[in-house]
Amino acid sequence: MAERTLTVRVARIARQTPEILSFELAHPAGRPLPGYQAGAHIDVHMPGGFSRQYSLARADGGHASTYLIGVKREVASRGGSASMHARVREGDLLPISAPRNTFPIRAEAKRHLLLAGGIGMTPLLAMAQALAREGADFELCLFVRSEEHLAFADALRAPLLAPHVRVHFDDGDASRKINLRQLLAERRPGTHLYVCGPGSFMQAVRAAAAHWPEDVVHAEYFAAPADAAGGTGKPFVLRLAERGISVPVAGDQTAVDALHAFGIDIPVSCEQGLCGTCVVGCEGEGAEHRDFCLTRSERTHKVALCCSRAKGDELVITL
Repeated sequence: MAERTLTVRVARIARQTPEILSFELAHPAGRPLPGYQAGAHIDVHMPGGFSRQYSLARADGGHASTYLIGVKREVASRGGSASMHARVREGDLLPISAPRNTFPIRAEAKRHLLLAGGIGMTPLLAMAQALAREGADFELCLFVRSEEHLAFADALRAPLLAPHVRVHFDDGDASRKINLRQLLAERRPGTHLYVCGPGSFMQAVRAAAAHWPEDVVHAEYFAAPADAAGGTGKPFVLRLAERGISVPVAGDQTAVDALHAFGIDIPVSCEQGLCGTCVVGCEGEGAEHRDFCLTRSERTHKVALCCSRAKGDELVITL
């Protein structure tokens, strides 16, 4: 079933840093937009036929009059960020997806430690705002090149949020820098860790938190790591439990491609196992998971079809 698409108007574009623009998106008729929980993201369909996922950078407070996203102009842009920076103007209409969330605040956590590298702050800023309103125990640590490159500075200085924020500037005073290994050396009981940022930052945090239980570390990636396995491999059969049919998946096909070829529509977006759009239920332990959006516990009953495969000859999914 195809995902719902919304049309929004670009209400405001603001320069946050030399490389980052923020875009405020509103309903063209001024109506409320669908609500969401902090950590959610949307697909933005932009000029040139590009589609990219952007995290919503503000907690909705129970309603969503507008959406706020931040877009960094990447030097090695494949077209998406370049299109947003060069071709999108205030007043333009853009198709977007409804918000979805594969990176939520964990209700079971007693304390929340949020670590962001650069533009990875966007989902964590929304989380911090939501947690501050709830009076939760949390800390937001931002790792940024310099003060000039700190986006959404006004939001970070808000009285409710500021006491919970620590900022590490690469070019700043050594006494104020955050040492990742020291920060993550000991885990206070009930603490959950949330991390988002460039690949090198994610790798550094993962290494420093290697001794933390896997199910309390939650990550959102911008792109699949360079050494990630793709969605191809040896052939297998997808058995669709609810439909009672089997679909062969060739070695050079993803499960999503095989289902599409069979006439079964599976929504997809990032096609890298990052966004969770193509996640479905699965039975048993037959999946070879290659995604970056499911936790270890979720992998016992879910699978991302855009990238994952079967360990053996068959994978049973609840579809």
